[in-house]
Amino acid sequence: MAKYYPIFLNIQGKKCVVVGGGNVAWRKVCSLKEAGAKVTVVSPDFCPELEGETGVERIQQKYDTAILKGAALVIASTDDGVVNKKVYRDAIESGILVNVVDKPELCSFIVPASVMRGNLCISISTGGASPALARNIRENLEQHFGEEYDEFTKLLSEMRQKMLSEIKNESIRRDILQRIAEPDILEIIKQKGVPEAKKKIGEIIFEKISASK
Repeated sequence: MAKYYPIFLNIQGKKCVVVGGGNVAWRKVCSLKEAGAKVTVVSPDFCPELEGETGVERIQQKYDTAILKGAALVIASTDDGVVNKKVYRDAIESGILVNVVDKPELCSFIVPASVMRGNLCISISTGGASPALARNIRENLEQHFGEEYDEFTKLLSEMRQKMLSEIKNESIRRDILQRIAEPDILEIIKQKGVPEAKKKIGEIIFEKISASK
């Protein structure tokens, strides 16, 4: 079994192809769209969800190698093993990342189970050994990482940009960024909301800068 190198891939604005027209293909299209990809989906037929999906290029025909031109990655999700293998071979020959759903042996990358909370992404993989275990772990993590992490990561991103522009001392800036990422700030967001968290962060910034003088 292959040993995978974990990586988060930037596909913003890049062409990504999904071969297949069923519900699984639709879910792949949605996740690629969410990551900012320019999605092309090709199939002789499309499920109702794909028919109604906006912001994607639909090519209603059988798969053809030419469709992969300019693609950064391709996902094959058809019920035809011959087509899936052809997509895999074509992609490999063209140096394109490829995933054939539920066929690890026909993949240059696999898609992990993930918990998404805004910019926070926690991904779990068993290297294809047990997708069921990865799913169970994901469901467990979803109970521990609530929607408040969405607000928390947004706030941390905002504060990081503010610190980079306003505090030139790298050591002080690093101390502040480390401090505001601690659990008590998250707890304030959960209990009292973002405005109160910002107030607390302001106090921390004042204290850290004053202590350095």
